[in-house]
Amino acid sequence: MAKEELIQFEGLVTEILPDARYRVQLDTGHEIVAYTAGKMKKNRIKTLAGDRVTVEMSPYDLEKGRLIFRHKDERPSSAGAPRAPQRGGQFRRR
Repeated sequence: MAKEELIQFEGLVTEILPDARYRVQLDTGHEIVAYTAGKMKKNRIKTLAGDRVTVEMSPYDLEKGRLIFRHKDERPSSAGAPRAPQRGGQFRRR
């Protein structure tokens, strides 16, 4: 017998709580407490306040959920900016 079908919602992380839990404001207006899914922990995906996320919830308990995906943000990051060249060549001094 298959598990009960899980419901997916999108929302915004509003607060980081202890024990890897987050307060999430869903697009529907509800506010829930969610924890990080195992694959996100395994791949070390960090979630910060203000991130857009996808939350998976059971139809039996609509107050708790599991973060299963963190959406990439549209704001420009500093990762694409050119870095200043290091002096001294390719080897580092101790």
